[in-house]
Amino acid sequence: MTYTTNEMMTVAAARRLKNGSVCFVGIGLPSKAANLARLTSSPDVVLIYESGPIGAKPSVLPLSIGDGELAETADTVVPTGEIFRYWLQGGRIDVGFLGAAQVDRFGNINTTVVGDYHQPKVRLPGAGGAPEIAGSAKSVLIILKQSARSFVDKLDFITSVGHGEGGDSRKRLGLPGAGPVGIITDLCIMEPEAGTHEFVVTALHPGVTREQVIAATGWAIRFADTVESTAEPTEVELTALRDLEARTAAAHGQAPGEA
Repeated sequence: MTYTTNEMMTVAAARRLKNGSVCFVGIGLPSKAANLARLTSSPDVVLIYESGPIGAKPSVLPLSIGDGELAETADTVVPTGEIFRYWLQGGRIDVGFLGAAQVDRFGNINTTVVGDYHQPKVRLPGAGGAPEIAGSAKSVLIILKQSARSFVDKLDFITSVGHGEGGDSRKRLGLPGAGPVGIITDLCIMEPEAGTHEFVVTALHPGVTREQVIAATGWAIRFADTVESTAEPTEVELTALRDLEARTAAAHGQAPGEA
């Protein structure tokens, strides 16, 4: 089956979510990837959303954390305060799945503004629960499309801390957990280098060249000694993803592909 770069990105991200793990899910691309994992490789993953649903199993992708589909399909719903204090700060979240508008070489995220904070070119959706997720989850996965505008040498604003300034920066900040362990894009997969915690390319998606990745990165991106090739999406993965998107589009009155 033929597939798009966005489908490759979503499938590659879904594969990173281990079966049985407890995942704190962000809206948008993270939710799409997490729910694809639930429908394919990780049927026993426990999806938690900021508004309180635990064990959500939506048949369509939610428009927001307040989407009724999440509560209606969850095993239980608890107060938001319990989600953050008991589950997240209590060390019970295995994976935080986040999106970003900008990310830097150490996995720090910006979802606040593009440009000067007081006179921004673009004002973004803001932090939400992302800073707490990035700070307290046992590990973090980041998913976003790759371009020199989104993969920047210096963030316009640090909304959520990844590995700070690199090295032992996260430890010195007193943040628990491993921080970001993977950045999945429509071109490649990046992972933090041991010691420096700078993200390097560890896998290229089929048909993608190193030159394409370099051109789409705002810093001098480096490549691991061994760079793998991402396995192409299977028919099962693509069918599940496309069915999910079609159901979502029909439920929300969207055109195909907008889900």
